Amino acid sequence: MTTEAATKNVTLRSGSPQDAQTCGKICYEAFRTISEKHGFPPDFPSAEAAIGLISFLLSRNDVYSVIAELDGRIIGSNFLWESDSIAGIGPITVDPTVQNRMTGRLMMENLLQRAEEKRFAGVRLVQAAFHSRSMSLYTKLGFVVREPLVVMQGPALNLQVPGHAVRQAVAADLPACNQVCFKLHGHDRRHELLDAITNGTATVVEHGSRITGYATVVGFFGHAVGETNEDLKALIGAAPAFAGSGLLVPSRNTEVFRWCLDNGLLVIQPLTLMSRGLYNEPAGAFLPSILL
Repeated sequence: MTTEAATKNVTLRSGSPQDAQTCGKICYEAFRTISEKHGFPPDFPSAEAAIGLISFLLSRNDVYSVIAELDGRIIGSNFLWESDSIAGIGPITVDPTVQNRMTGRLMMENLLQRAEEKRFAGVRLVQAAFHSRSMSLYTKLGFVVREPLVVMQGPALNLQVPGHAVRQAVAADLPACNQVCFKLHGHDRRHELLDAITNGTATVVEHGSRITGYATVVGFFGHAVGETNEDLKALIGAAPAFAGSGLLVPSRNTEVFRWCLDNGLLVIQPLTLMSRGLYNEPAGAFLPSILL
């Protein structure tokens, strides 16, 4: 089937809050279907949870949305997070009952064009490592595999790392936190961090009387950075819970990965961090979010 034939009658438009219910249900079913097919738990515990996320995304002015329709019926959605210098993509979902119309590719191309127009230095996403079709699509679109990840979950560890004190972050910590992030990644995520500080979920770790790492939240939609593995362990150990499906641990960081396993956390599923454009090999320890 040619591209023109596959995409016939599929149109794209911007999203609105009124799309949340339909897009949320599709998001839940799409993730549930692919996860259960490969023997993994779904990313969302219920359709209501997915609807809540999509509603949140459609309400934000720093998230660009695209809705796919087939003959006027919504069949998919995708989102571009635009709050910082590196844009994040996702979640991208297509109705499982409507396949082989290249809808995912159309939405991805729309978002990548938007990212180029907005002159983002780079774009990142995280995909399910067992989903070979999505990995193939993203690679064809210019993304590069950067980091193997594992989602880990379990009870709060309630552990302290000697010499690494963790406390709640405040607005005055923003410059020091941005400096740590820039040193590690070559860019900061100040807007995302400021949101987390405002919402009361962000924490910092201090070593030698200075901030050496932070976490927006230790979980699926949060990220963390630390100058050393001990900083990252301290942030994980102090987390009251691991939000969402769990924390995303780079499995190449064998020390932190093994430490999590030794302290009772379990691997839920494998993921892959991919990027297009600017990417610097991290100069420290980090936990990505599901978005970037």
